[in-house]
Amino acid sequence: MRWSSTEVEASDALSYWADVVCDTFVGVAVRPGPDAVFEGRIETSVLDGVALTSLTAGPQQVARTRRLIARDDQDVLLANIQLHGRARIEQDRQVAVLAPGSMAFLDSSRPYALDFADGFSQLVVKVPKARLSHRSLNSATAVELSAAGPGKVIADFLIGLGRLHGTGTDPGAATALLPHAVDLLDTALAWAAGTVRPPTSTALTRERVHRFVRRHLTDPGLDAAAVAAACHVSRRTMYRALADDGESLTQLIRRLRVAHAQRLMAADPDQTLTVLARACGFGGEAQLHRAFRSVTGMTPGMYRAQCRHR
Repeated sequence: MRWSSTEVEASDALSYWADVVCDTFVGVAVRPGPDAVFEGRIETSVLDGVALTSLTAGPQQVARTRRLIARDDQDVLLANIQLHGRARIEQDRQVAVLAPGSMAFLDSSRPYALDFADGFSQLVVKVPKARLSHRSLNSATAVELSAAGPGKVIADFLIGLGRLHGTGTDPGAATALLPHAVDLLDTALAWAAGTVRPPTSTALTRERVHRFVRRHLTDPGLDAAAVAAACHVSRRTMYRALADDGESLTQLIRRLRVAHAQRLMAADPDQTLTVLARACGFGGEAQLHRAFRSVTGMTPGMYRAQCRHR
């Protein structure tokens, strides 16, 4: 999907741009820089609920306020990778100044501000937070990962994935690479939060379990025996590793399946709950209903109604 401010009259360019930014990312207020003529363009593609968006625009200020958050309940992580120009990002009194190649994170559930003093380009990866296993978002946002060292490896991988998926030349490869991109974002979050430590055997087991479950969550036969066998550990070892994270295997599978159901409903609100339950690995509509209410506090029908009105 592509949008450009040149598609409308110059007098309407900024309001058009603001609408596109809100539809593509989350609800924000946009103010232009001092230039008399504003220009901007966006290219975005969505891969299994993860949006990869390239944008190029003139000077502007962007703010997500508490009022806008109250009107827009999206709970996502935005990974901002600077391609050209510079950006100042602020959230929770933490400030990052991005140069080309560097990256920082923003949490949509809390206010933030971005300031682009000159023209710029960015790649923004928008990921539902339910897809991420890292829990330290509060201390990781608005912390810069520099354009050198391991941060560059992650940024380059995400940029390459965005280009691959955007061209549409090999959708199968892009789909296969997406789980690795999400894993890398988890690692980058840990670096930004300063919580990276030498991995213990328990941590490695937990990571293997999370990866296996994420990749097989639509399998209705997914259970403790299957997961433990695939990860080459005993069930007792698996349970102990997950206990350190405060989430049981049942809770992990339920949370990820519900997140998958939310993505499918957002893409097609008219899909029946029976079909949806089967597509997400649930035993039936009743199981989907119970899991959905437990995780989100609302029924699938209520969530679907919200999707239809967006």
